Amino acid sequence: MPVTSSARLDTSDIARIAVFAALLAVLGLPGAIPAFGGAVPITAQTLGVMLAGALLGPLRGALSIIVFEVLVAVGLPLLSGGRGGFGVFVGPSAGYLIGWIAGAAVIGFIVHAGGRRPTWWRTALGSFVGGILVIYAVGIPVQAAVTQLPLAQTALTSLVFLPGDIIKVVIATVITMALWRAYPRAFRRTTAAVAPTATPVADDTNADAIGR
Repeated sequence: MPVTSSARLDTSDIARIAVFAALLAVLGLPGAIPAFGGAVPITAQTLGVMLAGALLGPLRGALSIIVFEVLVAVGLPLLSGGRGGFGVFVGPSAGYLIGWIAGAAVIGFIVHAGGRRPTWWRTALGSFVGGILVIYAVGIPVQAAVTQLPLAQTALTSLVFLPGDIIKVVIATVITMALWRAYPRAFRRTTAAVAPTATPVADDTNADAIGR
């Protein structure tokens, strides 16, 4: 019978949350690309948000973003371009940073809906909905309010992010599904473990390899 993962965090969960917070920081190292003079730069860190939700699930994925943003708030220059400090949470990028948390949670809910194993289409859908639509839905209105520009104009200029974000959806989907096939045990806390119905499984390695 299916065994769903607990909502409680253990040391393994804390380690994974820390790893993904570090991954977000690493993805900020290449720097930020100015979006044709826009107030919000193009960065690779949204890819980390997509991977956090897809690989860790809704709770742990969102927590990894929160940990990262707490470090940013206390002054560590972890955002692309070496930005950090509480000021970024009241600037044009503030809505996008809040959207990262909600986006990671939505991605996790979609990818691991009902404790099911990841599939390519749910991973792509989750990454698109949570990693693009949710983040834009929070980020664009806040950016418009901070910059005092019309919402429609801000939304139009934000379309410059879309091609790159779609590429990130593809990359996140490929990485997630590759990890699922190569190391399904990494998803044990976000998916239901289904026992075989025929012959018993001899060892944990084979048990982890059930299904795609």
